[in-house]
Amino acid sequence: MTQDTVRALPDYAQFVQNFDPKQIEAQFSGSFEHGINACVEVCDRHADSGRIALRWVGADGSYQEYSFAELKALSARFANLLTRLGVKPGDRVSAMLPRIPEMMVVLLGTLRAGAVYQPLFTAFGPKAIDYRVSSSAAKLIVTDSNNRPKLDDSAQWPQIITIDRKGQGVPEGDIDFQSALDAESDEFEPVMSKGDDPFLMLFTSGTTGLPKGVAVPNMALSAFYVYMRYAIDLREDDVFWNIADPGWAYGLYYSALGPLLLGQTTLFHDAPFSVAGTAALIRQYGVTNLAGAPTAYRMMMAAPKEEVAPIKGRLRVVNSAGEPLNPEVIRWFRDEIGCPVYDQYGQTELGMVVCNHHALSHAVHPGSAGFAMPGYTAVVLDDHHQILPPGKPGTLALDRSRSPLFFFQGYWQKDTPSFVGPYYLTGDTVELNEDGSISFVGRDSDLITSAGYRIGPFDVESALIEHPAVAETAVIGKPDAERTEIVKAFVVLKPGYSPGDELIESMQQLVRSRLAAHAYPREIEFVAELPKTPSGKIQRFLLRKQEADKQA
Repeated sequence: MTQDTVRALPDYAQFVQNFDPKQIEAQFSGSFEHGINACVEVCDRHADSGRIALRWVGADGSYQEYSFAELKALSARFANLLTRLGVKPGDRVSAMLPRIPEMMVVLLGTLRAGAVYQPLFTAFGPKAIDYRVSSSAAKLIVTDSNNRPKLDDSAQWPQIITIDRKGQGVPEGDIDFQSALDAESDEFEPVMSKGDDPFLMLFTSGTTGLPKGVAVPNMALSAFYVYMRYAIDLREDDVFWNIADPGWAYGLYYSALGPLLLGQTTLFHDAPFSVAGTAALIRQYGVTNLAGAPTAYRMMMAAPKEEVAPIKGRLRVVNSAGEPLNPEVIRWFRDEIGCPVYDQYGQTELGMVVCNHHALSHAVHPGSAGFAMPGYTAVVLDDHHQILPPGKPGTLALDRSRSPLFFFQGYWQKDTPSFVGPYYLTGDTVELNEDGSISFVGRDSDLITSAGYRIGPFDVESALIEHPAVAETAVIGKPDAERTEIVKAFVVLKPGYSPGDELIESMQQLVRSRLAAHAYPREIEFVAELPKTPSGKIQRFLLRKQEADKQA
């Protein structure tokens, strides 16, 4: 018998009707109008609780834990270091760090100093790193020894701080993180700012053009709180683990910040995902509340039964985000693991906004992303931006005029065409169900979702075109049972080059090294020409249809 069978949950409809965002803000130490600091809200106000804030498990099984009080002191040291280096409130600090304790210190210290934390996914190559650092005008880069070589190719970087966990020393000109931290005071008065002021900066890959910057304001803390409390259903007696990487929005929002915002412990595991490793950590640390992407869950479903059998009955709830959750996975978790897994939808720009809520009572339909999160009003629009009734596919949109928790303010130094009147258009095609829930249909865009990562085809094409053999290329997402989609590239070769396995490998390696390890094309097909409109635009939808027809 699960805990949910003996605990009465609030009715979703009634809860939404009575929802007051001011009651969420009232739980914080500061206020969006008069002054707030994100580090205070996720760390300082819990420092006297005596609770552990971070449990860290290394790839070799090593273990460290940090209390809220310890993170408060360490964040003050890093904030003092930033101030000494000339970083001012509002400046961006880039961090290319794995899931190590120092990553949390850098994050919280940056927020404490009133600066803006910008994550760089550790699989990024120099091209992806350079674009994000230069676009954000970051004043500082923090990285570790393993990732430091990616910064060797350019002399244009800002000051670099290197974390040397192996004792090998840092490159000449870099600042040694630990030595510098040890020299600073553990007292630093948090810098206060307003609700509209940013505290995070992320880049999201679009379907055309280069990645777009998203400055996340302090007011997003209320939305983070609501998601963690009512969708994730993080309870005081839970052991929570979000396996997503904090280099991406879901991991940063809801692994590094969300649990701490509620005064709860978060778990970092600095190792690649594996079914056996995940099962071992769930057992060893008594994880009861798990969050991640469907790809991980499908891998668990495909693993030998003996690898997952030991965790049956141990998890209370599981949460899924990043791509639609397959009904088969839902049934498998119910039958084989003995707990519910709920689908939830969001974007880097929005945070999570349509959810199946573990802490609220409502109907849950396999294949449905659920209901609008309290504080949001979701609608389905036709091509003329008129609201559609149930059963009619259209574009999922958020009504900003009726969504008090909506925090996206537009792309960094760019136009935001997704703002149309009072609506924000997500670019995803959905259907409204009769009971008000929303089911995912497909994507209007060319964006590729692979193993939980959102990949812009333009980025991959830009990397491929650097190859001396490539004349033209088009990249699409090809349907895949395990990853949802894989990246597939169609390539037109320059004269003098012939197709072959060695050529494919060299192109794949180029994308791995220049862009990101997860973004390389797993399939490359050589073609004589690409389908185009009369104006010369590549028609990727025809290539996607071609692949779907082949599989059918």
